[in-house]
Amino acid sequence: MKRKALFIINPISGGKTKEQVPALIKNILDHTQFEATVVYTERAMHGSELAKDAIGKFDYVIAVGGDGTVNEIASAIVGTNIALGVIPFGSGNGLARFLGIPMDTSQSIETINGERVEAIDSAVLNEQRFFNLAGMGFDAHIAEVFSHDKNRGFWAYVKSSLREISNYKAETYHINIDGTEYVRDAFMLSIANSSQFGNNAHVSPCASVQDGLLDICVIKQFPMWRFIEMGVRMFAKTADKSKYVEIIRGKNITIKRSTDGPVHLDGEPQMMGKEVNIQIVPASLRIITGPGFKS
Repeated sequence: MKRKALFIINPISGGKTKEQVPALIKNILDHTQFEATVVYTERAMHGSELAKDAIGKFDYVIAVGGDGTVNEIASAIVGTNIALGVIPFGSGNGLARFLGIPMDTSQSIETINGERVEAIDSAVLNEQRFFNLAGMGFDAHIAEVFSHDKNRGFWAYVKSSLREISNYKAETYHINIDGTEYVRDAFMLSIANSSQFGNNAHVSPCASVQDGLLDICVIKQFPMWRFIEMGVRMFAKTADKSKYVEIIRGKNITIKRSTDGPVHLDGEPQMMGKEVNIQIVPASLRIITGPGFKS
């Protein structure tokens, strides 16, 4: 029998047009395997509503958008038998890149034809899901600033970072990881399920979405003249070798800070209180992976 696939297109993600996507689905998707339905999101959290409604009616839900769109849709179907597919259209596409899904739209549709489904871990932060990375400190601050920027994409993100970095100072965090207490002054805290933010910038090069663990990446305050070096390390997958980076793995994490502030979940910022609680949920999301993904 044909598998039913619901394609949920976020028309505004990444600031990129999606006009050609329905035609590509029609021409490239294997219609001997799939019965395809295409819908568009019309407002915030509409993707979640559409995905929830698909439970029991569809075999696959395909997110056409960036990491935020993927988060919204995956959060609705995590823990079910529905498998997620991704056609990347975001600014960074961190999870899609980590899973070996091609950035080219035609090739990503071919990947769906392959139906290579893997179970990956997800995480819960204060009762909200994330699948790629969550963060506090500078990257959450930049995610908040970037969310108000009309310009999207990698270079717009870099410009936002350069504008803000000289005035941003480290915070003190009290971190409990599986019962062990740590106190760290950190410029940035990343809680990594996959290895990368997006655009192949890897904050935790050895992270795995199938090991039942989260990588708590403590990025310490570093001299401004090392900013370029830190960026190069991320793209070279050597961030974990820097003396300014400490990575601790665990399953249950509590982080306390002195003030409320922004936290991002898969790049989407929101304000949260002084304490966050995070848990890993192993093998909780079924997802179509690309040919470059090694389980």
